[in-house]
Amino acid sequence: MFGSKMKLDEDLVRRCKLHAQAAGYSSVEEFIHHALESALKKASPTPPDEEEKVLDRLKGLGYIE
Repeated sequence: MFGSKMKLDEDLVRRCKLHAQAAGYSSVEEFIHHALESALKKASPTPPDEEEKVLDRLKGLGYIE
């Protein structure tokens, strides 16, 4: 970790602890890190080169012209 601190709602922390334990994470910090990474991946737009590859593939399969 990089040492930053954040204040989180107590109920949210409690729920994170329960989920982390149930899912087998070694710590609540590990769970939160994983949850944030997953959320950021979903929120990030597709890189332009990846989008172009997908379009080329769809064209090759005949789905788009």
